[in-house]
Amino acid sequence: MSGRRREWHIDGQRLRAMVVKEGVQIVRDPSTILIAIALPVLLLFLFGYAINLDNSRTRIGLALQDDSAAAMSLASAYRHSPYFEVVEERTAAPLREKLIAGDIRGIVVIPQDFGSGAARGHRPPIQIIADGSQPNAANFTTAYARGVAQTWAAQEAGAAGLRAPPPTDMSLRYWYNPSLASRNFLVPGAIAIVMTMIGTLLTSLVIAREWERGTMEAMMATPMRMSEFLASKMVPYFLLALASMALCTVLATTVFGVPLRGSLFALLILTMAYLMPALGQGLFISAATKNQFVASQVALLSGFLPTFLLSGFLFEIASMPKWIQAITYIVPARYFIPALQTVFLAGDIWSLILPAIGYLLVFGAIFFLLCFRASRRSLDT
Repeated sequence: MSGRRREWHIDGQRLRAMVVKEGVQIVRDPSTILIAIALPVLLLFLFGYAINLDNSRTRIGLALQDDSAAAMSLASAYRHSPYFEVVEERTAAPLREKLIAGDIRGIVVIPQDFGSGAARGHRPPIQIIADGSQPNAANFTTAYARGVAQTWAAQEAGAAGLRAPPPTDMSLRYWYNPSLASRNFLVPGAIAIVMTMIGTLLTSLVIAREWERGTMEAMMATPMRMSEFLASKMVPYFLLALASMALCTVLATTVFGVPLRGSLFALLILTMAYLMPALGQGLFISAATKNQFVASQVALLSGFLPTFLLSGFLFEIASMPKWIQAITYIVPARYFIPALQTVFLAGDIWSLILPAIGYLLVFGAIFFLLCFRASRRSLDT
């Protein structure tokens, strides 16, 4: 029992020396600085500007085959819709070519007998064609194209004094993200990606690098304990990740206009909790593989991809198959990203934040236990 206690005991002087040594290694390695500083900026600009999930100003084609006043009025409704950018032609043939080429997302056809039908008291249906290769865009295009036509028909019926369905007085409010800007939830998700890259990818190389360079044998000849060795590998990257988080927060709030309705304290505590499993996973991979190339590939497959695909960042977990949903429960980012979005968009809702912190700390404890066992076996061999 006393031997195990000595393994976990940390000598402050030795730890400081090892942390300084690791810090110098980080400064001398330009790739580390590139990942910690340049990559966060690149990812934030990518998710803040290049990736846009907002369905606004969709480009559609309008085949206006009738010159009647009713047809012109309906065409004007589409031209002035805030949701569409209209490309107008007299026939549908050239618009079909644009649809195939991907220049437009849908076609609205106003037929030749539209005006004559309106004069007789009924209107022939318009045709709406959408590109089904992109289902989300197709659903948006058809729904809003139909909505524009229905709104126009109701206005025309009211202007003509005809009986129309009574209007419904609806008051729409969108909480936490009133502008429905996808940037407001993509940028916090991108911050989680950055924390994963720094915490898992970078630390997956540190122990493997010692084995490849032959310096691990020299360390084994010192009185350094395993707890001191792991702490010296974790502390510099922990501080580096916190600095990167501060940079990301400043960029998110100032450059991208993402609101930070929660406190910096909640953001700090949540980030520190997430770094525990991220750093622990990276160190465990590094200790188990002893090879930088293999460690980086394992870190990408087990850290980056699950964070990107299985955390609810881009794809709703509820829409995934049940067995995939079960896998998401062992992905730490599944708890970090919703809590991070809560801090940014809603505020300090501790009933949601504290359970996430608890799950993250449990994952961190598991990874560090695995890392300690793998590292001890490595030093014994």
